[in-house]
Parts: sequence; C-alpha cells; structure tokens
Amino acid sequence: MPINAWLRAPRHLVVLFLGITLVLIVALGWLGGRLLQQDRALERQRVQDRLELAADRAAAAFTRRLAAIEDSLARLSATPQSELPIAAGRYADQLASDALLVVLTADGLESFPKGRLIYHPVTSPEVPPASVFARGEALEFRERDYERAGRLFRSLAQSDDPAVRAGALLRLARIHRKADRLDAALAVYADLAQLGDTPVGELPAELVARFARLTVLEELSRVAELQLEADSLYADLYAGRWQITRAGFRFHTQEVGRYVGSDIVHDPGNSMSAHKAVALAEGVDRLWRDWRSGQPDTRSVDRRIVWVGDDPFLIIRVGSSRSAAGIIAGAGQLDDWLTQVELTQATDGVALAIADVQGKPIISRFSDQPEVQARRAAAETGLPLTLRVASASLDADFIQLAERRRVMLLGMSVVALLVLVSLYAVTRGVTRELEAARLKSDFVAAVSHEFRTPLTSMRQLTELLIAGRVASAERRALYYNVINRESERLHRLVEGLLDFGRMEAGALEFHLEDIEVGALVRELVDEFQQEVGERGYEIVLNGGGEGGGGADTYTVRADDEALKRALWNLLDNAVKYSPDCKTVWIDETPENGCIAIRVRDRGVGIARADQKAVFQKFFRGRGRQIDGVKGTGIGLAMVRHIVEAHGGEVQVESEPGAGSTFTVRLPLASD
Repeated sequence: MPINAWLRAPRHLVVLFLGITLVLIVALGWLGGRLLQQDRALERQRVQDRLELAADRAAAAFTRRLAAIEDSLARLSATPQSELPIAAGRYADQLASDALLVVLTADGLESFPKGRLIYHPVTSPEVPPASVFARGEALEFRERDYERAGRLFRSLAQSDDPAVRAGALLRLARIHRKADRLDAALAVYADLAQLGDTPVGELPAELVARFARLTVLEELSRVAELQLEADSLYADLYAGRWQITRAGFRFHTQEVGRYVGSDIVHDPGNSMSAHKAVALAEGVDRLWRDWRSGQPDTRSVDRRIVWVGDDPFLIIRVGSSRSAAGIIAGAGQLDDWLTQVELTQATDGVALAIADVQGKPIISRFSDQPEVQARRAAAETGLPLTLRVASASLDADFIQLAERRRVMLLGMSVVALLVLVSLYAVTRGVTRELEAARLKSDFVAAVSHEFRTPLTSMRQLTELLIAGRVASAERRALYYNVINRESERLHRLVEGLLDFGRMEAGALEFHLEDIEVGALVRELVDEFQQEVGERGYEIVLNGGGEGGGGADTYTVRADDEALKRALWNLLDNAVKYSPDCKTVWIDETPENGCIAIRVRDRGVGIARADQKAVFQKFFRGRGRQIDGVKGTGIGLAMVRHIVEAHGGEVQVESEPGAGSTFTVRLPLASD
C-alpha cells in the first residue's frame, strides 16, 4: 500500500511520533558515544597508571643492576695484582661481545677478556739500551761493512735477553735485504716472529716481523703467499693479538689493507665487525684519558653514555686516579641488561626503551611514539640514561575495554532495534487503523448509496400508486414489477451483508450436497441474464454440460445458494466494470481433479498493484474509469470466503484496459 495512503489524516500524529522516535535514537547514539569515550579514557588512565608503576620498578631494577656492577668493580680495583687476572677473567666471561672490563693503574691498562681490545691507549715496552747495537749499526751505516755487521748481529741474536735477540734479528734481516739476500731475510723474520710480544721499539716482535715479510714477499713477486700472509695479519690485528697503540693499529691496518681482499677489509673474522671493534677501542681510549685527567687520590664513580660515531657505550668506572676498574658496554651488553630488567617485569606485560640523557635513542622494544607510555629521565632516577616504558601489547591491554565496548554496543543496538521495531509496529498499526477507518467509511457510504437508490425508486412509485395518479393498468403492473425487482435487490443486499458478517464471525454454516456444476451455471446464467438483459448485457455460456456443447457432467460438493452467490458476485462485477463491451463469458472445464469456472470480461481491468488486494474486504480499486461504479467492496471478499470454505481457490488474471478473468477452482466430488 502506498505510503501516502497510510499517512492520511491525522498524519501529523504519525509524523510527531516519528520525530520523537528519531530524537530518542539520536540521543541514545550520543549517550552511547559519550560512554564509550569515557570508558576508553578510564582504560587509558588505568594502563598509564600501570606503566608508571612498571617504570618505577624498571628504574629501581636498573639502579640495582648498576649498583651490583659498581660493587664488583670496587672489589676488582682492590684485588691484588697476582689475583687480578683470574678474578677479572671470571667476571669478564659474563660480558657480551661488545663489552670490556678494564683495570687501570699507574703502570698502564689491562683489558678482559684478552684479545677483545684491538688497540690500547698506552703501552710501556721495555727495550734494551741503544748502546747494545751501537757497534753493529756503525759497521752497517758508516763503514758499510755488511759482513762484519751481520756477524755481530748474529752473535747478539744468541743473547739470553729476548729483547736483545729481537733487536739483533731485526737488524740482521735488514742487512740481508741490503745485500739482496731476500730469502735469508725471510728466514730471519720468521725467527723474529717466534719471539711473539717481545718488544722491538714500541711494537711486538711478531707484528714487526710479519709486516716486514709482506714487503719482502712483494719484492719477490710471490703474490699468492703475500695474499695469504696479509689476510692472516689483518685478521690478527682486528683480533687484538698484540698490545699496540691507536697510531700503530691505524698505520698497520692501513698498510696491510693494501694487500688484502675487500671482503677481509669489511669482515676481518673476529667476533665483532671491524667498525664495532674500532668503536669499542675508541671508547676505552676515552675512558683512559678521562681517568688520567682526574684528581689524585679522589675516589669516585663515573657513569655516563658516550657516543663513538653512531655507537653508544655505557661507561662505568669505580676507583681513584691511582687505580680503578671500569666497564665499557656497547649496545649488545645494554640489550642484555635491558632483557634482564624486562624479565623482572614479565607479569606486567611491558616493553622498555633506553636513550641517553639528551633523549637520543639507544635501544627500543617499541615504536618511537607509542600511544601510551611512561618516562623516567636521568635527572629523576640518577641513572646515566633515560628510561621509557610502554605496553608490550596495547591491544591486549584494551581487550577488556573492547569486550565492554562490544557489550555496550550490543545493548544499544538491541535498544535501538526495539525502538525501531516498536516504531514500525506502532506506525503500521496506526496506518492500518486509519486505513480500516477509511475503508469502513467508504463502505458505509457505498452501502448507504446502494440502499438509497432502490428505496428512492420504490418510494416514488409507491407514492404515485397511492395517490391514484397511475390510471393505466398496464402502467400499474409495470410499477409493481419495478417495486418487486427493487425489493428483491434490497433483499439480496441485506442478505449479502448479513451473510458476510456471519462469514467473518465464522458463524455461517454451509449445507453441502452433490451439485451438478453445469446445471447450476446454466440456471445462474438464466437468472442473471434477466437481471441485466434490459441494460443490453449478454452472458455467454461456454464449456461442458448441455448448454455448453458437451456431454460430460461434473459434480461437486457444495452449498447451492452459497456457490450461486459467489458466481453471481463475479458476474455482477464483470458487468459493472465493462461499460463498453456488453458481453461476459462464463465456462467450466475440468483441470486435474477440479472443475474450473471462469468468468471473463473485456472491461477496464485491474491494475497489477491492486490484484493481490481485490479479495480483501472493503477494498475497491482506484482509477478514473471505476471511480463512479457502485459497490460495497465486500463482493470479492465474500467470493473468497465461500470458495475457500468449499476447499477451492479463486484467482484473477487481468490487464488494465483488456479485461479480467476470475477463475474458481473446486474439487470434484468423488464417486
């Protein structure tokens, strides 16, 4: 049914109700949104409070970790020199690959584990006095007597002092090179290399010998052997094999790097990359220089982050300017300590990040800008770094919020749905009541009109007859016939209304008996033809039975009067809505155990939108061609009641302007 038909007066009540409902839904949505915002703010605050507590616990754990390290360093700085290597080595074994333990004394610096520091801030080699080699160098340089000089250096090479032997072998090899005895020089350098860390000048004998061999091998054009020895020497330099200064390290790595392959230059083969190893050594160098610049006999604790290029190092030093112990820890060691601190916070589900005092990131377990985080600056904690704490999984923290939000949304959705359903039900009920009231009003008007017409005719004719104004007996007989016909019409109308009321109430009883359909239809057609013949209408009977040209008869169980009334209503409708074509066709044919009685006309037809509603009570089609047609709107509803009470069905097929066909199907009576 069109919405404009639903919203007839008093439509303002429906519009008002719709407006109130819309306001209610909007208010409900706004309130739900505000509740969700407040709930999220409360949940965020709860997470923030938990992170603040976790940050305090993490800062305390870091403080305890550093305090334990400082205690260990204080004990190491006081350990006797004879016990220091064992104690320091045991402690250094716990460090990561980018961390070093250093012990600083007035005599120099020792690092642990051994071999991890690729160059040292200071070395103090013990070299023999120059006078030991003065006579040989005079023969070599002033007198150019290489034979005598060689014999002298060879004799010194037998000395019990390793430093003297190292110095003599270095000079003997030089004599062989000047004499162009390169193979002999290589042999002497090999002997010199066996002296290991024995100082030659400020460098270890092995380093001096292996570096010199490269030059000799280059002169001999022994490329393969040169490549092999250069790669080995380069790797040993980065492995911290010798205690050399930064200047010595840079010189030798630069010179040896001319002989090695590019892959060796970028990866010398030690546990750290070349870049990391250099950075660690540079950090130790800074530690040494800072310690040497301290005040004598002043015991202090130094904790700070230093950057060597892009590499951060935490320096912790405990002791005085006379002796101290320290740790220089790179990002790997800091990461290990951070992991240990996180383990203490495992039940809190947090992740940590650290930065230097200026806020430059060092290690982070989460994004740079987490939605919720807690921060502890170095000034607050006394730590040499800034600590940040965030949730390891913010979604997991908000899972309870999400659950509450789902429940809240579900509740609001149910309320909104109930409001909408109630809105629909009320609107539907109101519009149906309005429609029913309209239909009843139309019905009363139609019935009043149907009664008024025959009553008016009967009254006029009766008044004429009573007044004696009809002189002709033929005219009086005609008037009597009209009065009789109109009274019959009123009788059918009244009986129809009464029967329809009984049908609606379920109180009408049908008396079923075997009825021959063809005879019933013929009788009905004869009666109806008399009714409409004067108006020029013709009822054409086709189909089975004697009148239809067939010999078969079909029997149904039916109430004779009720079935006639149903078919009469169909014929009456066909005549009413066929103003131009004065012929109506009726036939009966068997179909699948039923008898189908069809009433067909070529009238105005029924709109497709109205075809489903024509069998409803009080419904009358709308259109310019049928607005003036008389009727009560219960004829087709009565047809449906009667046919369905007989176990049958009624259907309509129609096209506007082409007419309509109503089909009544009734089950045949069993033999």
